[in-house]
Amino acid sequence: MKGLCLGLAVLTCLLVKVYGKIFNRCELALVLRRWGMDGHEGYTLDDWVCLAYFASGFNTAKVTQNIDGTSEYGIFQMNSRSWCADHRSSSRNLCSLACRDLVTDEIIDDILCVKRAVAGPDGMEAW
Repeated sequence: MKGLCLGLAVLTCLLVKVYGKIFNRCELALVLRRWGMDGHEGYTLDDWVCLAYFASGFNTAKVTQNIDGTSEYGIFQMNSRSWCADHRSSSRNLCSLACRDLVTDEIIDDILCVKRAVAGPDGMEAW
């Protein structure tokens, strides 16, 4: 019985680490500003907040399954075909990270990845 209780306690701790966070608009804006997103690639802070809202509802744990077998992850809904590796679909993994890293409450890796994505020829039009 002790082993079962200990196992459940450890599992609960691990699950807490995996769960994401739903930001409020102002809180997200502060984080984005801190990481240099205001004006990045010509996009305002409002543009970034708007992208996060319409992509995920500010939910860092959001995962969307697509019909083509790819998935979109995190607050900016980065697609597994190009930006991260999820081991379910073939990926170019241009951000050099596991998709599971995009669904935590820590969004620095999401920010670095979205910066790379909008530097491409389509910019935010890719969304």
